[in-house]
Amino acid sequence: MSKDSSRRRFLRSLTLAGAGGAALGGDAGRSKNARVPGCPSEPVWPPRRYQKPHGGRSKVALIHGQDRRRMVHDALTAIDAEILQLLGEKKYVLIKPNVVSAWNPLASTHADTLRGILDYLETRWWGPIVVAESSAEDTLLGFRNHNYYTVAGERKHQDIQLVDFNQEGDYHTIHLANADIHMQRVRLAARLFDPDAFIFCSAIMKTHNCVVATLSVKNMVIGAPLRNRPGDSVEWTDKWRYHCGVRQMNYDMFLTAKELEPFWGAAVIDGFVGMEGNGPTEGTPVDSRIVIASTDFIAADRVALEAMSIDPSWLGYLTFCGQAGLGNYNLANIDVWGTDVQAVKRAYRLHDTVAQQLKWMGPLPCDIGQLP
Repeated sequence: MSKDSSRRRFLRSLTLAGAGGAALGGDAGRSKNARVPGCPSEPVWPPRRYQKPHGGRSKVALIHGQDRRRMVHDALTAIDAEILQLLGEKKYVLIKPNVVSAWNPLASTHADTLRGILDYLETRWWGPIVVAESSAEDTLLGFRNHNYYTVAGERKHQDIQLVDFNQEGDYHTIHLANADIHMQRVRLAARLFDPDAFIFCSAIMKTHNCVVATLSVKNMVIGAPLRNRPGDSVEWTDKWRYHCGVRQMNYDMFLTAKELEPFWGAAVIDGFVGMEGNGPTEGTPVDSRIVIASTDFIAADRVALEAMSIDPSWLGYLTFCGQAGLGNYNLANIDVWGTDVQAVKRAYRLHDTVAQQLKWMGPLPCDIGQLP
């Protein structure tokens, strides 16, 4: 596909309202398709990326301490030069938290993590800031229960808006494989493809029930698919289209990350209190007391896995991302600034189903070469 046709396809996904709208969730009603603020009529395509120095090496900040908010601020300050390469060109900042649960604070981005990001931005950014998520539950209820409204109210001098991607209803379509390796359509939040947005990913160090661990890349990928608005008469979710077997899920997550990666700004991984065991919602706390930040999301996740003592080859989606060059997945190509990762390394207990999760690594159940 040519660059021009790719751009036209992207623009069409952002302006479906002008073409009469588009149905969401089959017969589940119609998206209101509100135009995304800040989206230009002629976006730069693809958006300019951060240029890695020193022969393509990636810098990852690793901060150890006792004050989560301060640690987040300091981790971002450590990669200030990388962030400022692109921040000044943007029209708004988008902070993508992890609100996998509207009720469990351990499973979702802490309010002090948001405060740390906003502290960093306070002297560097004077434009609009959007905190946005597509939760598998009620996004805005999660924002309320986890005190995001309180954070916004504390900072009247910063122009902060809280957004539910699902209620906004604007989407960009990609096609993935289902459980039968047939094509399926998935609708992803349009703002995550906006070249006018500098995107901060606010993730958590957690084990997972399908893909071993969830960090910054998974926060972006599975936070992107839309679902019905709370109160809609028909319930549907495109998130479940990823849950089609461990092999397909890992590869579909990689394909989604490949689409999203040109628009990523900076990853923040909160390991102040991580989650081990039956994550991402039912695990138990681990006092790792670290925060990781990088403009290379793959490298940030790789350092986090090292801190969790998790074999990086076990995560299919991140292995694929590294192989495809979306970022550095080899520690030999990552410069860790701050704390030595070996000094903060903890052995995270994995999910009870980890043996099943690792079956993506083996052969397909049937040998296609033996078929008639």
